[in-house]
Order: sequence, then C-alpha cells, then structure tokens
Amino acid sequence: MTIPKVLVLVSSGPDGDKTMASARELCSTLSSKFALTNTSIRAAAIPMERLLTTNDTGNENHPPLLLVVFGGGSTSSLAALLEREASFPFMCIDDVSDDKTDYNAYQIAKWCSLASPEVRRLVQQSNREMRQARLVEDAQIHTQSPKYSQAIAMCYDEKTMVTGDNVEGENLPEKARGKVRDRYAGETKLALVTTDRQSGFDRMLASVPYKGAVLNLTSAFWFEKTKHIINNHILEIPHPYVSIVKKCKPFPIEFVVRSYMTGSTSTSIWKNYQNGVRNYCGHVLPEGMKKNQKLWANILTPTTKEKVDRPISAEDVISEEWMSQEDWEICADAALKVFALGQKVAAEHGLILVDTKFEFGRDEATNEILLIDEVMTPDSSRYWLASSYEERIAQGKEPENIDKEFLRLWFGDNCDPYKDEVIPDAPRDLVLELSRRYISLYEMITWKDFDFEHVGKEEDIAEAIVSNLL
Repeated sequence: MTIPKVLVLVSSGPDGDKTMASARELCSTLSSKFALTNTSIRAAAIPMERLLTTNDTGNENHPPLLLVVFGGGSTSSLAALLEREASFPFMCIDDVSDDKTDYNAYQIAKWCSLASPEVRRLVQQSNREMRQARLVEDAQIHTQSPKYSQAIAMCYDEKTMVTGDNVEGENLPEKARGKVRDRYAGETKLALVTTDRQSGFDRMLASVPYKGAVLNLTSAFWFEKTKHIINNHILEIPHPYVSIVKKCKPFPIEFVVRSYMTGSTSTSIWKNYQNGVRNYCGHVLPEGMKKNQKLWANILTPTTKEKVDRPISAEDVISEEWMSQEDWEICADAALKVFALGQKVAAEHGLILVDTKFEFGRDEATNEILLIDEVMTPDSSRYWLASSYEERIAQGKEPENIDKEFLRLWFGDNCDPYKDEVIPDAPRDLVLELSRRYISLYEMITWKDFDFEHVGKEEDIAEAIVSNLL
C-alpha cells in the first residue's frame, strides 16, 4: 500500500518557533488520524534546486508527494515560485493557529486520499465524525435557546408536570399505577399514560417537565418506523402523554439486544464478563475483551421477568418453557431487525445505539405477536455520541453520552435514598437540566422539534382516555 509523502515547509521568521511547534503537531495528527506516516518538515528557506530534487516524481518506486507551504508572510514568495517551477502538487496554509490543526490535517489528508484508499477511508470516517459532532452541537444549542429554557422553567415553577395525580373525570376506568407509567383498561384496549415521574432507588425522586411526552413520542416515532418489520400494539396517540394500545398478553422475557461490551448492572454483559463469565446468554465471549468495545455482532441477551431478573440463553428460554420455539424465533428475529434499523437511524443522527430492551406480547383478540411497551427510548436504551467514540476509546476514556444519571448521583451524595424515610427535594437547576437533556435526545433521535404549544395539559388526559378507550 502506497502512503503519500507530505513535506511541510516552515518559515524561520519572527514566529518561527511557534510555527514550528504547530507544524510538528500537524505532522503528528496526520500520522495518528490519517495514517500519513511519511511526513516531514523542511525549512522554507531551502534552496529551490534542493527542494525540487527532494522527491523524484518520475520514479515509480517513490510515493506521491504533496508539498505544504505552512504559514503566510515570508512563504508567499515561495508559493509563487512553486506555482511556476514545481511539477508536483502543493497547497498553502496561512492560518497555523493551534485550533486549526485538525482542520488543516483534514484538508491535507483529502488531497492525499486521491492516491491512497486507506487515507480515503480515514478521511471519510473523519467526515462522518465531523458531521455527527455538528448534529450534537446543533441539538445542544437549540435546546439551550430561551424558548426552551423558559418553557421548561415555567412548567416546573407552575407545577404543571404530569404526575398522574390530576387525571380525573367521569367514566374513567380504574388506574393501575406503575413507577413511571399508569395504565387504564378498557374492554379490548388499554390507555398508557407516561408521566413526568422520575424514579430511582425504588422511589420517586422528582417530576421532570415534559419527560413523559418525550418518552411517549419517542416510542411512537419508533413504532411507526418499524411497523414494516413487526406489527405493534399502538392504535392511537391522542395526547403527547397517552398511547391507546391493543390488549396483549406479554411474554415473560425481556429481549435485550447489545452491540457493545458495556453496562454496570448485575445482568449487564460487562459486569458478567468482569466476574469471569465467558458464556453469556449462550454467547461465547473471547478472552481479552475491554469495556465499551464493539462486539463482533449485535447479540440477543434475554432476561427473565422474575422478582430478580436473570440472564438466560435462547436454549434455556425454550427448555424452561418460558416461550415456545416458534414464538421465540418470531420475537428474536424481530428484535434484532428492529435494533439494526434503530442503529442505522441513530448513526445518521449522530448517535450510537448501544443496547436496548424490547418486549413482545400476544394480541388477545387476534393471537398475533406484537411489539409492545416502549421502543428505543432514552430510558430503555443506551445512546452514545458517535463523533467522539473512536477517539475516546483509543484514549481509554468512557464514551460520551447525554448523561441522565447526574440526578441519581446527587441523591446518592446528599442522603441515603434506600434508607431515609424523607429525602431532600431535587435542586431546581438539576431538574431543569434533566428535562432539557431528555428533550435534546428526543430531537436528536427523531429529528423533530419538540412542540411545547401542543404538548397538552394533565387535565386533558382524562378526556383523551375516555373518548378513545371506551
């Protein structure tokens, strides 16, 4: 494989030392990021006859040469001379400030990619990462605008979060309250209300503005996006917090799909691997794997729905009679296909879909197997920022994500949330920031702006349930 040669010409003028340091950093970046290891620095004052013979471009055994005139000022006359005399390509870089190193390296690599498939591959990867970084930056800037901060703050200060406590009305069926979601049963349908309740440590920690709408609408997005793979239980979304769904009998298995060696819970693949497990849910794990590395393929790692969930293999799901072989195969195939589509969309939107859990159930009316519950939401899934993954893994750092754990950590630092009968109120600024991050994830996943004007009020939920359920 031919690696192009890059020759960086540096002026020895008043800022020569600074320019030289920048040139060294440029060469280091070209080598580490774009595999351009045949890179060297020469003085801009080199006699022209020496410079023009520094590479025999007529010799087929010599690599292609790109000359880089680095820095303006005294190098401008050299650039003019090269334009007349040189038989090989050159480019001029005037802005040699430190914050331009990555950009300058990228521009040089694009030229060199014409002569090297490997450099071209790395340039394309860098291009994707820069695009992904711009998507993340845009989402953060957008949700930090006054429109968002004012709407979130107003909801919190006026206590208009949807807690489920104010869903009242005539003919409203009896409520079954969960940690985050409330369920109302009709004769053939259910109404699922995803509230703003934030749970943790087996208790309610706070009410987070618009969180329920984010989760419900994110699921609705994915249900619509994946219905060609497998039908789902959704009948209607009459309110941002409400889903009207078909009655189904859930299978007693959670279908967890993983693409990376990560996790911190007792059922996670990384925690089990740390503890010496090398056959995890029927998958043989090789020695020497590292945290957060990509797996050889997307794998299905089911868990049982018991008092204490446990990882289980496909073979044991069948042998222990949790599911029939036929039902298992339908659900397993759908889970992997839905996850693969989710990964594709997430990558296009600047995210890595790391892992998620799916649930399936049998339609009580038709006996059809359907995708149910929630789908690839910020609560049921792990998302990382794609633009910085490779670099951070190479540096031994944790992948970046839009973190939602900081509120749990605050409670852990300020009380004993498992033992204290009364815990302190969550700080206002933390709750508002958590709300903004949920909304950011919604917009990054769906590429839809969060619609504050039509998000509805808790008082409207009862009407949405009664008119669509009964």
